[in-house]
Amino acid sequence: MFTGLVEEKGQIISLRRGADSARLKISAQRIMEDMEIGDSIAVNGVCLTVTTFDRGAFTADVMAETLAKTNLGELQPGDRVNLERALRLGDRLGGHLVSGHIDGVGTIVKREKHDIATLITIAAPDEVMRYIIKKGSVAIDGTSLTVVDFDEGTFQVSLIPHTAHATVLGEKKPGDRVNLEGDLIGKYVERWMGARDRKEVKKARSRGVTVELLAENGFI
Repeated sequence: MFTGLVEEKGQIISLRRGADSARLKISAQRIMEDMEIGDSIAVNGVCLTVTTFDRGAFTADVMAETLAKTNLGELQPGDRVNLERALRLGDRLGGHLVSGHIDGVGTIVKREKHDIATLITIAAPDEVMRYIIKKGSVAIDGTSLTVVDFDEGTFQVSLIPHTAHATVLGEKKPGDRVNLEGDLIGKYVERWMGARDRKEVKKARSRGVTVELLAENGFI
């Protein structure tokens, strides 16, 4: 579990591809302080497991599903990535709950300055847009941001100067693809509501069509 508060920008040293996987080697500083093999690190918002590390870099394996559903497979040596260590109980939750499981990949369609802010508009797939609400939370390449506005297929976020400087979003331009994760709480609410609806349908079917059922649903 993560918060979407990026701790530092790392740099890709290498991406070695296998038949259906890849191995990333990433240089870092701050997150290396108490690193252990098996630790979870969010790399551009994707939860990866540390397999080896040395004084200034770590490696992580990336499976085929992750390569297909995120932008990690597009990385090249020298590219910079957002890095965050897993949340510890007792830490401040300054962003929002982020699982590190990407819902879809979006594309930056517009980037514009508005006073000190940088407004970014992102085209997103339906599996992400279903969780987008105005003033709600979204993780973009692992960065916790607030939705400014949205329409049918795009949404907009605003970067303060610190976020633009401290994350890779400040370096991205129209056409670049970004990892997107919808609000975790919204997913559980959706699941609960769906389960409740299914339960009601099952209950109605078991009762059959009765006078009481027709009255409850406004038919008589």
